[in-house]
Amino acid sequence: MLEAAILVVFPFCMAFAAISDMLSMTIANRVSVLLVVAFAVLAPLTGMEWAAYGWHFAAGFCVLAVTFTLFAIGGMGGGDAKLIAATAVWFGFSIPLVQYLVITAFLGGVLTVALLAFRKSPLAVYSSRNVFLRHFADSDVGIPYGVALGLGGLVVFPASPLMVWTLARLSAG
Repeated sequence: MLEAAILVVFPFCMAFAAISDMLSMTIANRVSVLLVVAFAVLAPLTGMEWAAYGWHFAAGFCVLAVTFTLFAIGGMGGGDAKLIAATAVWFGFSIPLVQYLVITAFLGGVLTVALLAFRKSPLAVYSSRNVFLRHFADSDVGIPYGVALGLGGLVVFPASPLMVWTLARLSAG
């Protein structure tokens, strides 16, 4: 049951955030709250040491400080800032956190360039009435960066401490 929760909660939240941002240009607070609460409950059950547990939350707070500053100066959306911080709690101060930040930045850059090109193309006129593509085509709205955050989280999740623990338990039989 514990393994199933780890296998479902994080990927579901990342996929939900990506789709939600694509459709509505918002990432609900409940996604970030669910990520933090799920980690808070699940991590001790995996036998994670209390010091490591604390460092995971410290990573989240550090990332939140940086992303909140970016939000305050208009460099990122509030939902994006909270989602990155909540995701950082799952990765802790580790190589997967760095991988997540780099991959997300790369995917976000690719998404931004692609959307800027798409918005100038004739296809944008036709897709602006499509519920799934309307925000991609609308040059008056920002970039749904939650798509990059969700994809980046899904790419790096297999290297996260809880997923490594889950895979070890499942492979042990």
